[in-house]
Order: sequence, then C-alpha cells, then structure tokens
Amino acid sequence: MSEHDEGGEQVSAATPIETPGVPEAAIPELVIISGMSGAGRSTAAKCLEDLGWFVVDNLPPALIPTMVELGARSQGNVARIAVVVDVRGRRFFDNLRESLAELESKNVTRRIVFLESSDDALVRRFESVRRPHPLQGDGRIVDGIAAERDLLRELRGDADLVIDTSSLNVHELRAKMDASFAGEEEPELRATVMSFGFKYGLPVDADLVVDMRFLPNPHWVPELRQYTGLNEEVAAYVFNQPGAKEFLDRYAEMLQLIAAGYRREGKRYVTIAVGCTGGKHRSVAMSEKLAARLASEGVETVIVHRDMGRE
Repeated sequence: MSEHDEGGEQVSAATPIETPGVPEAAIPELVIISGMSGAGRSTAAKCLEDLGWFVVDNLPPALIPTMVELGARSQGNVARIAVVVDVRGRRFFDNLRESLAELESKNVTRRIVFLESSDDALVRRFESVRRPHPLQGDGRIVDGIAAERDLLRELRGDADLVIDTSSLNVHELRAKMDASFAGEEEPELRATVMSFGFKYGLPVDADLVVDMRFLPNPHWVPELRQYTGLNEEVAAYVFNQPGAKEFLDRYAEMLQLIAAGYRREGKRYVTIAVGCTGGKHRSVAMSEKLAARLASEGVETVIVHRDMGRE
C-alpha cells in the first residue's frame, strides 16, 4: 500500500524516515492514541487537535512512518502529529509493532496514550448510544469488549500514559490531556501520585502500587475518624507510627532509581498508587508527603485522591 507526497512521488509505507536536506530537528513529534472503544479516544484526539496537533484518525499502522516523513517535509508546518489507532483498522493492527520499531530506529520521539475503562462503564456507554461494539459480531457487547482487551493487551503494556476514564466525564478527560500536553516545555518526567482505597479496587492505570496498611488505621481513633489525611492531626498520627518516616525516605530513594530508568527509556509519565483500606487517612497522608518529595526533586507532580469522600 502506498501514498503520494505533494510532488507526486510515490512513497512506500516502509520508506525510512530519512529526508535529504531536512534537519533531524524537523522530524515531528508523534503521539499514538489507542485504547478501548468507548473509552474516549475521540475526545483525547480532539483535545490534541485543539492544542495545535495535526490529528489523523484511524490511520493504518503501516503508514505511520510515512505520515511522519511527510510531516518532516513540511518545513516545520507539521511539528506534532497525533494518530488514532483502533480496532476498526484491525487487519492492519499487526503492523503496528513493526512501525514502532522503525520509528525508534530513526530516533522519532513517539508516545503512546492508552484510554482504558471498566467493562461496566463501556457497556453503559454502548447501550446509551444503542450501537454494537465493533468486535462483538453475533455475540454480546461484553464479548466484543473481551476480544478487544485481548487484542490491545500488548499495546497497553507499552503505553507511556494510561488514562482510566471509567469515572471521568468529557471535561475531566480533556483536563487530564491538557495537563499532560499543554505545557510549552515538555518536562523530563510527569508523575501522578494517587491515593486510593483497596476496598474500592486497584487503579487500573497505576504503574506502581504501594500499600500503607502496615500502619495503624486512624479510623479506629475516635477523635480522628471523621477527618482525612489532609488534616494535620491525622498526618501527624500517621507519621509518628514506627516505620512511616523510614518508608517515605526509602521509597523516595527507590523512586529516584526508577525515575532515572524511565527517563533513559523515554517514558515520560508514571502513576504511583498509594493505597490503604478506605483511601481516606493513611494513603492520603503518605501521598501528600511523597508528592511533595518528588516535586522537590524536580519531578512535575500531580496529586489525586481517588476515593477520599466516598465513605
């Protein structure tokens, strides 16, 4: 399969990204948007388009290197390209890994954004619009979702940024995309520190998970029960427990090693999930301290308290 550039010259999908006379700096940045059908790919793509990215929807993966090459020939007019890859192009999907390898060999800056959502949320969304899942065939919506998860499992593992949209509305998803891509200067690493309650389930978009249930629970202290880990008395109680301060120091040191490795591998986003039973006391207090520690070390950090207030 082939395309034609502006001059009429035929360009093969496998053409290396080497354009005579075009400096390496002119090669566009590339973001690949993928994920579950119904999880918000179109919203994420629209957000990047509003931020000035050149967005191509449902481009066959084999043509991604060609798209980047044509962007390099645009003399800076197409500096950032976002490509939406989904199961509508499933017959081309096997070519994606080959295309990614080619881009890496040509030193193209590329990131993968994966939109995730729970089965329940996806079923509700498909039922609300009365449309079938693209992979369900003669089966049910849940059959299509299961098939898609299996197809995308490896890509999800390679993603630089995973966003769980199960409980997000359109505006909240746009805010997350803006927070990740709106900055003029791309930081070396962005971290999201998320407190959560184990009784509400693990965050599906977590890269690292730590468990604060080894510390005594302020819930069982009557005068602290009604407060959260944002309260000074609760935080003081948590960090006065044996092992709390030592954990913070040692885990922060370990994160320095992990962050350095992420930078070397070109990974720009990490979500650190800090859990306790209900996501109200211990995990909140530790998340606040950990986020402050990361920020002091030059990591751009966002803090999210997923389950605070649910009780």
